[in-house]
Amino acid sequence: MITRRRFIKAAIGAGTFAGLGSLVPVPIRAEAEENGIVKEKGIVKEKGGKAGEASGPFADVALVRGKPDDAVRAALEAVGGIGRFVRPGAKVVVKPNMGFPNPPNMATTTSPEVVAAIVSLCVGAGAGQVLVLDHPVRRPEVCLERNGIRDICKRLDKTHVIAPARQAFFREVKISAGRVLHRIEVLKSVLDADVLINVPVAKAHNATGVSLGIKNLMGVIWDREFFHGKVDLNQAIADLAATVKPALTVVDATRVLTAGGPAGPGPVEVLDTIVAGVDPVAVDSLTFGLTKWYGGKIGPDAPIHIRAAHELGLGELDTTRLKVKRMEIPGADV
Repeated sequence: MITRRRFIKAAIGAGTFAGLGSLVPVPIRAEAEENGIVKEKGIVKEKGGKAGEASGPFADVALVRGKPDDAVRAALEAVGGIGRFVRPGAKVVVKPNMGFPNPPNMATTTSPEVVAAIVSLCVGAGAGQVLVLDHPVRRPEVCLERNGIRDICKRLDKTHVIAPARQAFFREVKISAGRVLHRIEVLKSVLDADVLINVPVAKAHNATGVSLGIKNLMGVIWDREFFHGKVDLNQAIADLAATVKPALTVVDATRVLTAGGPAGPGPVEVLDTIVAGVDPVAVDSLTFGLTKWYGGKIGPDAPIHIRAAHELGLGELDTTRLKVKRMEIPGADV
């Protein structure tokens, strides 16, 4: 069990896929930054269809409680709809957490239902190809076999679930503005994507307090040991987030591992909630506030890596400056 004191101390080629055994890197163009963040004052709070105070067409962040498919659709609609992010013919990368060989009920990996709902929306918007990928912590094939994401995506058109585990699938990127990182090897398919959608699970993490959207980006790099052993981990995560910028973050908080992460087992709280938005700092900050972590042993302040990302100008910690839309899907069996 981590204490707040210990937590603070610790912070200092074009191609197709014939099968998972034959991975071919797919060159895709990167245009994620075209989806800007609209910063407007005011908060939208909506439950059961009652609209709150708002201006402008979209919410900055949406929090929706309901069944996974319904909640994903409502959350994405609130932040502008999938068509705001995915254009016809686009090559899309969906980045869930597939890092551990555990079933979904352990809440250490992203819910298959949440991933499938997002992929279905992308395909429906006319995506030319959707790659669902992660660089797992454990053996890739076992992770794909047990987390349920590959199985549920088999029925979806234009979709491939992969877990690249060879250095040949990564490319070095120089980081000009990094405080502790100056270069890093990132998955080629992520760097070359038309659209990157980050789909983390909300869970505790013994090194960073929590693992949400920003922390989930560590699943696109080759050398995690460098982050954990050679540099300040929290700042390195923020530096990475300044280089790999999803167009959209959709946090799976349907089940939340509130302690014992990242691999579990640990206590799982059922929240049946999806948090979505274009501002990764705001999305993580709002998700962090949904529950008590480690039995309340971490206080209400955002974890160090989230604050470090804010200090790099990657998003807004003061969510009162943003439009936040909260909804509960009527009739949801939750």
